[in-house]
Amino acid sequence: MKVFLSLPGHKIHSRPRRSAATRAWLPALFITLLMLAGCDPLPDDEAAWVLEDLGAGVGPSSLKERAPDPARLPVDYQVQGRSHQGDLYRPGEPPLAGIVLVPGVAARGKDDPRLVAFATTLARARFLVLVPDIPNLRALRARAEDAQNVVDAFSYLLSRPEFPTRGRVGIGAFSYAVGPAVLAALDPGIRERVDFVLGIGGYYDLHQVVTFFTTGYFKKEGQWHYLEPNRYGKWMFVFGNAEHLTDPVDQAAFRRMAERKLENPRAGVDDLTRHLTPEGESLLDLLENRDPARSPELLARLSSRIRAELDALNLATRDLSVLEARLILLHGTDDSIIPYSESQALAAAMPPGRSELFLIDGLAHVDAQPFGLDRRAMWRAIGSLLAQRKQSGEGRQ
Repeated sequence: MKVFLSLPGHKIHSRPRRSAATRAWLPALFITLLMLAGCDPLPDDEAAWVLEDLGAGVGPSSLKERAPDPARLPVDYQVQGRSHQGDLYRPGEPPLAGIVLVPGVAARGKDDPRLVAFATTLARARFLVLVPDIPNLRALRARAEDAQNVVDAFSYLLSRPEFPTRGRVGIGAFSYAVGPAVLAALDPGIRERVDFVLGIGGYYDLHQVVTFFTTGYFKKEGQWHYLEPNRYGKWMFVFGNAEHLTDPVDQAAFRRMAERKLENPRAGVDDLTRHLTPEGESLLDLLENRDPARSPELLARLSSRIRAELDALNLATRDLSVLEARLILLHGTDDSIIPYSESQALAAAMPPGRSELFLIDGLAHVDAQPFGLDRRAMWRAIGSLLAQRKQSGEGRQ
């Protein structure tokens, strides 16, 4: 039986949680093999066709039969003297809306095949899609400064001659990239023009996220809950923040530590911890901690540069009441990288009626499971995204 939960002023769609998944994350296309999961029939409508197309890859689908193929075009653009590159996905018929799709923290960035497939499907559904190339994300680190790249991509997308005159436009992002995406939507230069933000597996309070991937504990309704964390998140944090340590020896030690652990979670690292400075030992203490009550103290002892970067990316310290965009948030109940409570908190921080949250069984972070996926919840989430085209015309019927 499906259970529908609600917070005041926010729509939340959920089902009872199942066992935690342990799949590793790669923020790119968050839906694969969707149409192979379960036997719950969906209505024969555009949202179902989009889901089918995502699962079909290059194979046949109902959406492909109804829509011409979009074109993927490399673009170089400048905004106020800043040079950027990216890929523009142009629908085969006049677009109804636009979206800047921010790659996740992944080495292949805009060229990840699953991200390409997702952008192509959105273009086939008559979104004009821009995927910017963001070097920090390809280097496996998220930075607050990346919000400017997103702002510039958004401004460029609006300037394209193909953009519909009355079209709605938004920003989509995965995992840790949800932070820079929301920060971009808060930027005074574009804030009034951003109609929606699509966030998959995102966060609200980075201190809580660090507590989770080091201890496995997350807070829900004021109570601690435990879920075995995927250690990938912890070591990606180390890899992305090693450069913020003062001492080059510490930097090299933690970078090598992260590389070993990412390759083999059981790899030993004792040889790398013997000559750490007190600053390096403070980071190691946080990584080895298993008591969530100690996390605030250990976070406060981190390098000032690491703390500054965490603070800059932390949405919990931002006034989200000024955000004009509507949030469409998806989060898996099986997420072992960022707990679903983070998207709940992000939705709750929005003004009443400005967010919609879909909690989805079988969505392990941004990677759908081939069995146990709540396809109907995914169908509703896609329907909510497709509805964002409404000001520029009706969707395909």
